[in-house]
Amino acid sequence: MASLLLGIDIGTFSSKAALVTLAGEVLRTAVVPHGIATPAPGHVEQDADGVWWHDLVALCRQLLDGSPYSGKDVAAVAVSAIGPCLLPLDEAGRPLRPGILYGVDVRAAQQIDELDALIGRDRIRDFSLMSLTSQAIGPKIRWLRQREPEVWRQTRRLTTASAYLVWRLTGEHRIDRHTASHFMPLYDPRTAGWSDRYAEHVAPTSMLPAPGWSDEVAGAITQAAAEATGLAPGTPVAVGAVDALSEAISVGVVQPGDLMVMYGSTTFFILVQDAPTPDERVWTVAGAYPAQFNLAAGMSTTGSLTRWFQDQFARDLPEGDASMLFEAAARVAPGAGGLVFLPYFSGERTPINDPQARGVIAGLSLAHTREQLFRAILEGVACGVRHNVETLAQLGAQARRVVAVGGGAQTDTWLQIVSDVSGLRQEVPTLTLGACYGDAFLAGFAAGLLRREQITEWVKPGRIIEPATALRPTYDALYRDYLDLYQDSRRVVHRLAARQGS
Repeated sequence: MASLLLGIDIGTFSSKAALVTLAGEVLRTAVVPHGIATPAPGHVEQDADGVWWHDLVALCRQLLDGSPYSGKDVAAVAVSAIGPCLLPLDEAGRPLRPGILYGVDVRAAQQIDELDALIGRDRIRDFSLMSLTSQAIGPKIRWLRQREPEVWRQTRRLTTASAYLVWRLTGEHRIDRHTASHFMPLYDPRTAGWSDRYAEHVAPTSMLPAPGWSDEVAGAITQAAAEATGLAPGTPVAVGAVDALSEAISVGVVQPGDLMVMYGSTTFFILVQDAPTPDERVWTVAGAYPAQFNLAAGMSTTGSLTRWFQDQFARDLPEGDASMLFEAAARVAPGAGGLVFLPYFSGERTPINDPQARGVIAGLSLAHTREQLFRAILEGVACGVRHNVETLAQLGAQARRVVAVGGGAQTDTWLQIVSDVSGLRQEVPTLTLGACYGDAFLAGFAAGLLRREQITEWVKPGRIIEPATALRPTYDALYRDYLDLYQDSRRVVHRLAARQGS
């Protein structure tokens, strides 16, 4: 009898899958790296078949081919992916162009202004429980209509990364409500469904996938998907989730007051709530389960900055290995020799929501070293984490528990800097496999093989990162400089961003 659970996650720079038992034991994992395309400044894309579907098939084959397990051993599947993204499909469900990525893609700034003017910024915020930002899909749909009319003429469906993969696996167009929340102003959080109230300015909601909760069954593996992946036809597939939500589930961030800080290519925050506390600086979205809400937030470039730094300034180090940089940064005194760094290389999402923001390094002198520059990057990201967490607290949404996950959580250097700058006590579970582990749990729950509370049996306590209180005065001063630097450089940086765009 099939008793294994398959979780698959398609991330920004890599995809990962895990084959897991009902008790949460990881039997096999697989990873496939990939990249992103930046065809123009502010445009960030990925090919839906060449990256998303290719990786899913490759991961399934890595796990099953030549292993003790076959597709017949898999009882259920769940998929998560980067999101929210925008992918137009033709009549046959084929992609018409590369997928337009989440908030790191800032191409629709003009369309945000247009929708704010047409509908009213306050009306949008009152209806959607958040304001339009680069994370919103409605403006990107409007961009597609205006800038690529030939593509729009052929478009019959609009979907996102995880929903496209569910479609390829099952033939069903479904989307999780957390991701659907970002298709504003087309989603009504009060009814948890689509609304045509403002559709005339964006697109008919009939073009969108049917919303569902992450732990519902979307459909079953089709014969065509079975032949491609090695999975058995008829295997149930969950509606799934955006990667950050699955990552939160993977470490037991499921109770009101739990906050996940995901250190990946971007840094993402999910605070679980039982009632919404909307504010224009952050995102109020549906949770994974009925009657749950999330306060979500996200920084655009964090882990990707360490990759950028190594590619540009540390080519003498082994490719893909940043451990030496982190070790060197740990030996640099707090404050990085008087440097302040703004990590806004692709604009910034929350809480400033400024697509025209750009990176700034202030305080440089001939005496500064590569190690100090790298530490300044880590401290700048830490200031961004503090900015987001303090914004959540200002809304009365105080985190009672903070759990750190993601690739950046594998190094204590970065976590310690974040704790020291922000004052956060961070928990790091023993196993931080990532979103694919949360997907495996969602698959089991959707198929009726697990109870929701069993996630606490899957997640094992690990290490605790405590803030160094003695460093608080140093980092309070740095944080004030961080906030001032953005305000003081904003006008110049916006002019520079405009030149880059032209």
